[in-house]
Amino acid sequence: MISQPARFVCKLASILAAISLAGCSSQPVSPPAARPATLVHTADQAVAVAMQQLGVPYRYGGASPQGFDCSGLVFYAYSQVGKSLPRTTATLWTQTEPVARRNLRAGDILFFRISGKMSHVGLYIGKDRFVHAPSSGKVVTVASLRSEFYDDALIRAGRPY
Repeated sequence: MISQPARFVCKLASILAAISLAGCSSQPVSPPAARPATLVHTADQAVAVAMQQLGVPYRYGGASPQGFDCSGLVFYAYSQVGKSLPRTTATLWTQTEPVARRNLRAGDILFFRISGKMSHVGLYIGKDRFVHAPSSGKVVTVASLRSEFYDDALIRAGRPY
């Protein structure tokens, strides 16, 4: 039997997911794969944590508010909400379920091929946008998947297990 508070949380997560999908596409939306409410909640919280890091400088190997590299930002955001993920881009790839671009949800991890190799990740935030730590000399920022550079560089998206 599900407790009343747990039932409320599940219902709230379903409503929020429906609202986030409604109105952001002019094309019919196919129903996304089912995901337990706790993972939806965790992904949304991880996005909120990552967004709080906007403006933090890029730092190679960084995984704290003193500085982030791309995978460090994803690692940090999820770790702050109790979800353990691998630290590097390559190992993140192995710990995510592939997701079609049309089924992206906030919290999905985006994998990019830069300079001929998979070497960059970002955290999808919705409406074709993602938060990431781009490169040396830059800061954590939001970018668009609609930009020619990132559209061409996107290899796949993955949803953490």
